[in-house]
Amino acid sequence: MKMNHVGIMVGDMDKAVEFYTNALGLKVVMGNTKVKEERETAIGKMCVAVFGEGFKGFNIAHLVTTDGIGVEMFEMKERQERHEVDFSRIGIFHFCLQTDDFEGAIARTEEYGGKVRMDVHRYHPEDDRKQAKMVYLEDPFGNLFELYSHTYEETYASEYE
Repeated sequence: MKMNHVGIMVGDMDKAVEFYTNALGLKVVMGNTKVKEERETAIGKMCVAVFGEGFKGFNIAHLVTTDGIGVEMFEMKERQERHEVDFSRIGIFHFCLQTDDFEGAIARTEEYGGKVRMDVHRYHPEDDRKQAKMVYLEDPFGNLFELYSHTYEETYASEYE
């Protein structure tokens, strides 16, 4: 099994594409494209099956990380202004990106309208040989994402306090 892509609801597609490309370094595969509710095309039928009758259309864009994982963004015509995370509800609440430019990505997140949610955390502060760090951030629409300095395996290959 491999990760293929993640889907994210955003509030402004142009701002979202700017954020994810300029702040986080993703590449555009398919730019901002309008999708309307219809039943004549295969895409139209699939969207009705996924979103249900009356979704009214949306804008969509497809981006990709440097290791080929897709980020599919949706800007629904009818939507809330901002994502509010409810940690008491079951479901996915974040995704995680890894970068070699950890501090730079944090700075660009703020520069392009995102938010830093916590201080940077080191998994093994007692061991200078283990430099794995993480931080939770938000995109401009309140979607949570985590940023890692090391791979998942490097981060969790040993116990931490």
